[in-house]
Formats: sequence, structure tokens, C-alpha cells
Amino acid sequence: MYVAFLWHQHQPCYQSYGMVGTGHGHYQLPWVRLHGTRDYGGLIKLWARYPSLHQTVSLTPCLLAQLEDYAQGLAIDRHLALTVSPVEKLSLGQKAEILNTFFEANPYTQIFPQHRYQQLYEQRQRQGIDWCVAHWQPQDFSDLLAWHNLIWFDPLTVAEDKEVWNWYFRQKSFTLGDRQRIISKQRQIIQGIIPLHHQLQESGQLEIITSPYGHPILPLLADTNIARTVQAALALPDPRFCWSEDGIRQLQRGKQYYREIFGRESRGLWPPGLAISPAMLQTVAQLRFEWLCADESVLAKSLSTGAERSAWLNSVYRVPTEDGELAMVFRDQQLSDLISFHYGRYSPAQAAQDLIERLLARRPHPDNGQPRLVTIALEGDGTWNGYENSGFDFLQQFYQQCEQLGRQRLLQLVTVSEFMDQFPPTQVLTQHNGIPSPLVGSWNRGNFSQWIGQPSQNQAWDYLIDARQTLASHPEATEENNPEAWQALYGAESSDWFEAFGQGNSAQTLTSEALFRQHLIRLYHALNEIPPGYLHHPLMDQNGDRHLEGHLYPHWDNLTNLIPWQVAHPVPVHTGQAFVSQIYYGHDRQRLILRFDFHRLLPELIPDELHLAWYYPYVAHGHAPLAIASLPDQGPLNYYFHHHCRINLHHLQSHHEIAVGPNRWQPHPQRPQLVHQGQTLVVVIPLTALPETRPDSLHLLLLLGQQGEFWANLSGDNLVQWRLH
Repeated sequence: MYVAFLWHQHQPCYQSYGMVGTGHGHYQLPWVRLHGTRDYGGLIKLWARYPSLHQTVSLTPCLLAQLEDYAQGLAIDRHLALTVSPVEKLSLGQKAEILNTFFEANPYTQIFPQHRYQQLYEQRQRQGIDWCVAHWQPQDFSDLLAWHNLIWFDPLTVAEDKEVWNWYFRQKSFTLGDRQRIISKQRQIIQGIIPLHHQLQESGQLEIITSPYGHPILPLLADTNIARTVQAALALPDPRFCWSEDGIRQLQRGKQYYREIFGRESRGLWPPGLAISPAMLQTVAQLRFEWLCADESVLAKSLSTGAERSAWLNSVYRVPTEDGELAMVFRDQQLSDLISFHYGRYSPAQAAQDLIERLLARRPHPDNGQPRLVTIALEGDGTWNGYENSGFDFLQQFYQQCEQLGRQRLLQLVTVSEFMDQFPPTQVLTQHNGIPSPLVGSWNRGNFSQWIGQPSQNQAWDYLIDARQTLASHPEATEENNPEAWQALYGAESSDWFEAFGQGNSAQTLTSEALFRQHLIRLYHALNEIPPGYLHHPLMDQNGDRHLEGHLYPHWDNLTNLIPWQVAHPVPVHTGQAFVSQIYYGHDRQRLILRFDFHRLLPELIPDELHLAWYYPYVAHGHAPLAIASLPDQGPLNYYFHHHCRINLHHLQSHHEIAVGPNRWQPHPQRPQLVHQGQTLVVVIPLTALPETRPDSLHLLLLLGQQGEFWANLSGDNLVQWRLH
């Protein structure tokens, strides 16, 4: 039994530039430095302790470039600058900024385990930012600045580095000198990331693969209209973006950068978002990549087979194109999502044992005798925020069992290339060989809606189209004589910005939006062009919540029929992606209607509760907090609401209650109607359940729960604003 782990390590280009030619710039967000300290630096040290376990790592070029900047002391981000500032000289604005941004961590796994950090967090939550600005002592700010950085040291470093361990043991009374040493220690770790990866690749334990330089969604660069092949009614920018040569350039740049760093060619490719299309596959083959990874959902849709899942999923396929042949592996969505979304709620021993048992259950070989390769592909950084001890306890217990099973020749962790070398793929995927439809889609439910289709996303594509056409009008601006312009283009084409535009207006999303515009402004400046005025204004409304424009009065007789819902309003799904593939909402003159499309996978792990909570802004009525156990004390989860509907997903029963005081709920006689068909649940709330004087809008929160406890926030950092008139 062979298993290939593909760890995707990536951060977008956070560098903000001044005027072209000045050479000045700084990093707006700290995530390269912080994830570098814990994940990229910590995981590689952990892997080195298990030399018999071979794995594959995707290190994106834009991440590598930023890691090099930090390693050389050329990068400074806003959080770093504040960390090494004398707290006695902090302005009121800087203090407020620190209180706003230096608790950006998982409270349960990162903040609460540290007594001093928890103390500061709870005081900020209880008293508010203004009170803390006025009453905190310099030592309080110094301790907060220190702990914001300390929690990002990996557990191996905490246990083995005496200086770091002493900081953890001390908990408080940090000085400016301590904070400077913390930053110095982070830099030391980051300096070792690339050399240690290089060392493990040379030893054969690791295979490192690349991505296109700026991490764009390659099929959308070639033609944004490709999104309609998998979502026919998706709203798209007009005119469309259609620059396939940008994808070629970005792939070439990624290959070149990889050669410069690692001294060899990258055999494999991680397509951003695991997004593929026939034209993109042809380009990848043309550039002589040997293999790439895509998502199970894309293969399943193309095969349209009723065969046993394991019979077609756990194989390496040959894919012919007009420019040569590629090998492809397909991500096991179930196992990958278990690690990404679920195992953090298990004990490390339970999670490791469950994963081992699921892998061994896939052991039997297919009839043709070809060994199976189970591909587990996931992000290698953000995954661990929800795990106790940053996931290291889980990984170590899992790796120890893998070593034991390897000695028994029952399970072996391999790189993709070494498996292909030992067992060259024989199964061929062509439209003339059993595939009724081409390979198109991504790991986002098999479509492209994570990066295109919402108004703000399409507006961003419009901005990018204008900038790209301006660059094309300057044929003299080649990459050789105007690298600044092309670097700005690659930065603006990153998938991360378009993904952020679909996630509401959190503070980090607004920073991403500003970075996107800065990349475009930089492009115009590099061409000696005046940037359009709209680039100096936020792309997104800054009220903090998504909102509906206009009216929607559909008349749906068959509430589970998909077609009418294509004109409804989608809610981007956040931490519940493993359970819910899509959410739509709309209303007619009699009812509020929400549709939830659940995944067919993991039925045994689907939580048993769906919670809907809302209030009416600017309307005086009773409000109360949600009485859900383990609900994080952070907005919008800790807001006060007027209505609360609890739906039991296993028994399809609903309960509706209304707030009648600050902490009092009473049952409401009008319960939501539930319509269930297949994997779809429709929730219907009569408008008569609303106040007699119809409010203009409501602000809605969507949660999943398990046996009365909070499980996942479906609606993300912001409430959904639902306009009713």
C-alpha cells in the first residue's frame, strides 16, 4: 500500500511597493514570517526525524522569494516593526492597532494554552479596545507583542531551544531585548528552511515541486469563460480575460526560479487551486513537466462512473495532449479533508489511528495487479491552527505508526516521482478512452467560484483586464527591459486576492484588496502611465458585511430544483467546506428561503445541528447571545441576536426561539419548514415569523453544531446582510 502526501506551502506576495525605482517596500502582513517559523521551518525538522517516510512538498516561487527576503534581513512587516518598537513610545493609534491585530490566532489552540496571553485576550474582550488603550501599562503591551510571536514557534523548538523554553516558562515581564531576540530567533529558523528542504531532497526523502510564479488560477488566465463549462449560469466579467501566454510565462518563471534554488528541474507541478483545463494541461506538457495533481471531484465528474471509488481514484493516470503526455494523480478528498477540517477536534492518538485505519482499508490491489497510490494533498500551513500543539502530536503519532507498518511492508509513504519510477502508469485518460467529458475544474467543489463570479471578484477581473491591455499596448515593455511591470502583473494575477474578494470584508480581506490595487498601480507606474482613478479607492464596501443589491422575488414551486437557485444569492462557505458545498438564499412575498447543498462524502461525520441566527439592524427589540457551548468569544459569533433557529440535521426537526431580554429566549410558534431531497436541504421561514412591520434587512449568521457544541462557522468573519425590500 503506497501513500503520497503532497503538502502545499504557499503565501501570496505581501510586499507593498513605493514609487517605481525607489527600491522601497515593506510587507503588509506577517504570515510568511510566522508560518515560516512554525510550519515551513518546524515541519521540515519533524520530517527529518523520519527518514524512511518520503513525502512531496510544493514550495511556491512567491513564497520562496519572500522567505529569502526574511532570511537576508531585507523584509520587514508591520507586525515585526511594532514588535521591536519601544512600548513607552507607542502612539494611541499604534496601541489600538496592536489590540486589533495581535490576537489574530485560534483562541483555543494558540491563545488559551498560554496563561498570560489568555489573560490579556480576556481583558481585551471584556473591557474593549478603548479601555485597554487608556488603562494598559507598557508591560501589558510588551507581553502582548511577545506572545503574538511566541505562539508561532513550533513545538520542537519550544522543547529543545533553552531560550525559547524559558520564554514560555516565564510567561510575562518581557522586555524590548526579549522581543528583539524573539525576532532574531525567527530569522534563524527561516534561514534554515530552504537549505534543509534542499538537503532532504538530495537524500531522496523529499520531492519538492513548483507552481506558476505568482500563484494564478491557470485555466482562468487562459480564458475566464472556462468557468461556465462547470457552472453554466455563473456571472462572469465582460469582456473576458484571455491571456494564455501569461500562464506560460508564469510557469516558465516558476521553473526557472526552482532551478536557481534547487539546481535541478521540478518534475511535478502543483496547479494553484488544483485547477485544470484541457488547454492548461497542454501547456504543462509543452513545458515538460512530468506530472501534476488534480482533485478527485474533477476526475469523478469526467468519468461519470458508477464503479467503486477506490477502483478509479487510487491510480496514476497517463493523459495524452497535443504537446506530449502527462501523468496525473488525483487527491483523495475524504482523507485530505479529514486532516484539514476534522482531526483537530480529535485527540492526537484517535486522529492518527483513524487515519491509519482508513488507509489500510484501501489496501487491496486492483484486478490488474497495479499497486495503488493514495494521494493526500492539502495546505501545509493553515491546517494546523485548529490542532493542539500545532498538529505535531498528531503527526508524530501517525508517523510512528507509518514507520512500524513500513517495516511490516503494509504501508509505505513515497514521493509521487519515485512511485512513478517504480510503477510507470499504464491507465490512459482520453475522451476516446471512456471519458465522456474533459478534465475541467478545481478542488473547490469542482468549479471556479472560489475566484470568480461574485460582483467584487468580477470587478477585480475588470481591473486586471484593463491593466493587462495597457501592458499589451507597450510592446517595448519586455520582461528583460521592464521586469518591474511584469513582476507587478504576476503579483496582481495571484489567486489569493480573488479568493479573498469572495469572503466578505474582514480586516485581512481589506488588506488583500489594497495589495491587489497596489500591484496594479505599480504596473501602471512601471509603464509611465497614470493609474486609473478607481485604483485609489477600495474595491469593496467597507461596512464589514456582504450585502444584497436590488430585489429578489423568485416564485419557486419545486424548492430543491437547482435551476431557479442560479439567480439566487450565494454565501461563500468558510470553515464548513468539508460538509457544505454551497449555500443560496433568497425570498419571495411569503417566505425567506435558504438552500444548503451538502457533500455526499463523510456522512458519518456530518454534524447534527444547523443554527441560523439573525437580528434586524436599527430596530429596537430583544437581543440575547447564543446559548451554544464552546462558542468562540469573537465577532460575529458573540453578537446578540433576536431570532435563533436550530435544525437537527439527522432527524430533520426544527426549533425556533426569539429573544425577549438580554439573556432570555422563549419558543416561537412558527418553526422553519424543512424540504429535503438527496444531499439538499431547503429551509423555509414564513415572513409572518418576522415583525409585523417588515424590517428593511436582517443580519444573518450560519453555524454548524454537534450535540449542543459549536462546530463550524459557515458564514465566515462577517454576517450576511439580507435586504428584504
